[in-house]
Amino acid sequence: MAPYRITEALAAGFFIFMAASISQADPADLVKRLKDGGHILMLRHALAPGTGDPSDFKLGDCRTQRNLDARGRDQARTIGAWLRARGITTARVYSSQWCRCLETAELIALGPVTPLPALNSFFERPQEREMRLSALRDFISRRPADGELIILVTHYVTIAGITGEGPASGGGVLLELSAENAPQVVGRLDFDMN
Repeated sequence: MAPYRITEALAAGFFIFMAASISQADPADLVKRLKDGGHILMLRHALAPGTGDPSDFKLGDCRTQRNLDARGRDQARTIGAWLRARGITTARVYSSQWCRCLETAELIALGPVTPLPALNSFFERPQEREMRLSALRDFISRRPADGELIILVTHYVTIAGITGEGPASGGGVLLELSAENAPQVVGRLDFDMN
């Protein structure tokens, strides 16, 4: 199936992400794409033990949330170091407002972090799923196809809802932007590649 044009995808209310040969993506090609811009790296927050959030969850109050542990903080720093070692020294970084995402985004240290509510989790709020995904699709559709690398630090459900891929904590999915077609999934990054 050919990818939809962006206008057709927006009219239909969704994007079609083509993931052909994603398991066969060449690591060197993915690094080149990261450097060249025109791509979005959707990154799942680093390790944060547990599932979901406590019942007293409050946005903006990290004491009420599931947060990164020491391994998660190390993992986030390692992701940033991995990218810098391959020549990716800056990016436009957006994050879910959840503390574990904000901390991951800050620790990768590739640029100022901008909170973006469209990246917020809907894991325990299924009624917010379509609203969040629609807002995120709109945000993505307005990114320039020739702009610098964009990193979106978010949650499993958000990445899966947009790309159909479900990375592990600290893993990412790379999307290629296009001026005429819907973004396409071009590969996964687990940051253990040579």
